Amino acid sequence: MDISEVAQRSGVPASTLRFYEEKGLIVSVGRRGLRRLFSPDVLERLALIALGRSAGFSLDEIARMFAPDGLPQIDRKMLAGKADEIDRTIRKLSAVRDGLRHAAVCPAPSHMECPTFRRLLGIEASAAAGAGGRKASPGRQGPDKTVPIRRHKRAVA
Repeated sequence: MDISEVAQRSGVPASTLRFYEEKGLIVSVGRRGLRRLFSPDVLERLALIALGRSAGFSLDEIARMFAPDGLPQIDRKMLAGKADEIDRTIRKLSAVRDGLRHAAVCPAPSHMECPTFRRLLGIEASAAAGAGGRKASPGRQGPDKTVPIRRHKRAVA
């Protein structure tokens, strides 16, 4: 298959295919004029690359998942580690989501008067300070310690 057919069938732009080839993730088997040619198994390899990218692996990590003969050789511990990382991200995003939902319906006159919102701000500030100013995870306090979002009582009119 030439590069345009691979791009069409895989949904991966030709420029990305050329980049992947440059990085050693895929290999062309020859040329027809100026066009690169690929074997049909490149589509499966591109699917594996896409799966790795959607799981959050870097291209360098994905490249290490292939043996020198081009066959997948995936470290199961690395997969388990990535799954754990995704679990932590889900917990962080769930805490942020819950905080946003609370802030959207909070009866406090101002978000700055809402104890839950202030607690979230404090957690973010301390997490950012603990990370040396790097962007930290909202709704988290230290490694793997999910901070529950407590709802305060609504004001009764």
